[in-house]
Amino acid sequence: MNLREIAKETAKTLQSYLTYQALRIVLVQLSETNPPLAVWLHNFSAGKVQDGERYIEELFREKSDLALRIMTVREYIAAEITEFLPEMVRTNIQKANMEQRRQHLERITQLSVFEPNPDNSLDNSAGEKGNFP
Repeated sequence: MNLREIAKETAKTLQSYLTYQALRIVLVQLSETNPPLAVWLHNFSAGKVQDGERYIEELFREKSDLALRIMTVREYIAAEITEFLPEMVRTNIQKANMEQRRQHLERITQLSVFEPNPDNSLDNSAGEKGNFP
């Protein structure tokens, strides 16, 4: 397990996700100030944002002002979230893991409680008549 490589891949994924979030913000702004440009950007961006850096490169070739705007918004978002992001990720993973373990334990406990066990079957071998169907 190469933790440095995992960190690099995680950073790249986060970078692309922040590019996507910046695009969403710019689209909202443009829809209010320049609807035709918002439509153009929406159409241009369809299916291209998975790799944030490639997307920005392509956008620079088409409309460099929009590429710069998205990069500025992305940088702002990154600066704002980096303070609390690591702790939030750790906490959320711990909570999610605990919840998954709890649900798993519930499932396996319910399985063993409700599964008929031939060794412990209810029989009236003592001759008592109960109200069982």
